[in-house]
Amino acid sequence: MPHRMLAWILLTAAITTAGTVCSDASDVVKMRLRGRVYMEPADVRVTIAVEPHAQNRWLRIEADGEQMLRASELMLAGAQEKRTHIVEFKNLPAGHYTLRARVSSADAVRGLVTEELIVAGSR
Repeated sequence: MPHRMLAWILLTAAITTAGTVCSDASDVVKMRLRGRVYMEPADVRVTIAVEPHAQNRWLRIEADGEQMLRASELMLAGAQEKRTHIVEFKNLPAGHYTLRARVSSADAVRGLVTEELIVAGSR
């Protein structure tokens, strides 16, 4: 089997089994994706669940790739904030991405979750 194909299979398997990585405050934020591998240009819809809490002030969602970073920041209204937030990253080019959702208070990170995904080239 060619090395390139073996590397693709191993990378896909690693992403599929990687799951969610959370900070110690794993109940603060959760992330859900519809898939882990997309074709370019990819429109990736990310659903974020944030447990309402008086200290929640900011939600930052990032798509961090090898050649680009896209991010969206939302101000949170503490315990009165809605639980579910949806962000869509449109037209992502081919590459490997780390998606991050971080909930912060006025002075500290309260929760962090990451997911990995691949946007495959169209050739």
